[in-house]
Amino acid sequence: MVSILPELILFLHFAYVLFCVGGELTILGSALLQQVYKESNPPPFLGKVFRWAKSRTLRLVHLVAVGIVGIEGALGWLCPLTIWEYALRRAAGQQVEDEIPLVSRMIRAIIFYDFPTWVFTGLYVGFALLVLATFFWIPPQGKAKQDDPS
Repeated sequence: MVSILPELILFLHFAYVLFCVGGELTILGSALLQQVYKESNPPPFLGKVFRWAKSRTLRLVHLVAVGIVGIEGALGWLCPLTIWEYALRRAAGQQVEDEIPLVSRMIRAIIFYDFPTWVFTGLYVGFALLVLATFFWIPPQGKAKQDDPS
């Protein structure tokens, strides 16, 4: 059981990254597509995506999630998920970088790179600032009105 815990932490970390990056791409893409469909009705699926991307709850959770990463980066802190994963790998008798299953290595290759710390700090803080700016440029909306088709 101990050996599967680092894998679960890694999958959770990957999901967190997907939420942060994918959420921003969805918000920006939704705003762009709304401009494309300004004169006509979007397909029903896109109308749902537009409402979802403007959801106040989603936008606040997304802003907080990315803000946490930005603050960690600015302060030079290592992500708690990384710390827990490494500790669990050591507890399971695994090397931190070796003896990791294939899927885990693939996920780690996607979300971890070997760049200087200042590159990550700039990326994390810059992305957090982009998300904050997006929050104001494309403001979230409250509950949609029943008659609102978009």
